[in-house]
Amino acid sequence: MMDWNIYRQQVVAGVGGVAKLAPDTVKAYAALSGAGVKTGHLDAKTRELIALAVAISLRCDGCIAVHTEAARKLGASKEEIAEALGTAIAVNAGAALVYTTRAMDAFDAALENA
Repeated sequence: MMDWNIYRQQVVAGVGGVAKLAPDTVKAYAALSGAGVKTGHLDAKTRELIALAVAISLRCDGCIAVHTEAARKLGASKEEIAEALGTAIAVNAGAALVYTTRAMDAFDAALENA
């Protein structure tokens, strides 16, 4: 398995390097990331659990490393993380099922042109 603590440090350092090269891009990302905080409708732990579920869906190891640690620091239990990720698994499976209908539709369309 990966050493997630070292990897998270590498990701943060890498983003710091990008910030030196493209500061406006990283500032805009930070502003976008912080936009939801300003509404106050969700607490920080819930936002991190959502971010983690999205990270799983996007298969972003850097996001997984950062948001897992953030969720843990905000008091998320291993069970809460597992439940949030179970939702991500279900949505991904659902999306595959929905896109299966698109593939079947494409097949039927190809038959019409045959």
